[in-house]
Parts: sequence; structure tokens; C-alpha cells
Amino acid sequence: MKLIDLATRKDIADNATAFLEDLCDRLGFDYASYATVNPVTGDVQGYATYSEEWKQHYGRKGFHHFDPTLYQAAKSIAPVDWARFAQNEKFQIIFRDAADFGITDRGMTVPIRGPYGDCGLLNVTRDCDEDEWKQLAARVMGDLQVSAVNLHDTIMRSGTLSATLFHPNLSTRELEILKWAADGKSQHDIGDILSISHRTVEVHLRSARDKLGALTTTQAVGRAVGLGLILPG
Repeated sequence: MKLIDLATRKDIADNATAFLEDLCDRLGFDYASYATVNPVTGDVQGYATYSEEWKQHYGRKGFHHFDPTLYQAAKSIAPVDWARFAQNEKFQIIFRDAADFGITDRGMTVPIRGPYGDCGLLNVTRDCDEDEWKQLAARVMGDLQVSAVNLHDTIMRSGTLSATLFHPNLSTRELEILKWAADGKSQHDIGDILSISHRTVEVHLRSARDKLGALTTTQAVGRAVGLGLILPG
């Protein structure tokens, strides 16, 4: 599982991070981020207004593997105040470090669900006391939810999400076996060519099918060709 900053992708809409920065200025938050979890690879992808130092630290520590503001909040259909995670050990681990980067644990996650089963998560934070936070949340909740939906829908319409969500990370061996399958070779043939057992070939094919969301090897080959992962046989 990887952590991917979509702002570094040249083909990604340039206005997403600017949208988050404007949202912070307009509604009174310190930081904001948008994330989605790739349903095929599990990669966490998105945009954030956090400092590069914190983003690198977050990825280096592997916080994206267990961050409750991603995985727990994604189970909700309503906005989730981070106060819910106050006793969560994983949340505490992340935000003990975050404090060193000037990031508070006072925040909220707004889940956004689209018509195709897609899900985005908008996170916002503000360093303030509990009373001020409650007043802020009550005052801007409507705008925050509308902004979350607008951002998610804009990314979906741009093709960004559909293009980046489905980017399976196949191993060299899986791609090699798919290439031979595309050439019409049987599992037995592929095993002989690569000097591995046909059982091992099947294990790699099953893994490739899972990563590509394919029911059959033929579908996996077709999808791999369509994504440009292998050349047609």
C-alpha cells in the first residue's frame, strides 16, 4: 500500500489544492485534505495543504496504513468529529507526532459517496479550544458538506479519480506471465518457459486477476493491455 500525493501528478487538475486552500481561508480552518482509498491496490491518494515535511513524515511512518480519520471515518455516512477518536491508540500515535508539525487533533472528516460506489474523505483541522470548535463546526457545517461534494464531483468529472483509482501495481513476474498468456501460451507452457511450476503460474495469475478486478485470465489480459501494462499478443 502506497501513499500518493496527487498534487505531484502532472495530469491532475491543478485547482484541487487551491480549492482546499480557499476552503480553509473561507471557512476558518488551518489545514484541509482530500483522500480516497484505491479499492484495488489499497493505495491512499489525495491532496493536502499540510507542509511537505509532515506529508513525508506521515508516509515514512506508514500512518496511512491505520489512520482512523481515513478508515474509521469512511464507514460513516455523516461527518465525523475527531473527538470520537480521542481514546483511539492509533489516533493518538499519529497526532502525538502531528503536534510537532503544528497540526492539532481538533478536526473533522466529511465522507462523500458518489453514484458509482466511489468514496472521498474531506478532512479539516483548526487549533482552538472545544467551545470555539463547536461554534465553528455548527456555523460552517452546511458549507463544508457542499464544498466536499463539489470537490469530489469535480475530481470525478475530470477523470482524475477514475484514472488514478485503477492503477494496479502488478509485479514483474505477474506482468511477464500475463504477457505470455496474451501470446496464447497455456499455464503449462508458461511454466516451462519460465522454469517454474504450473502451480506457481496459477498463483501469479490469481494475484494478477485480483489486482485487475478480473474474473478470468482472459479478462485480466484484456484489462492489462487496455491499461498499457503489457503489449497485445
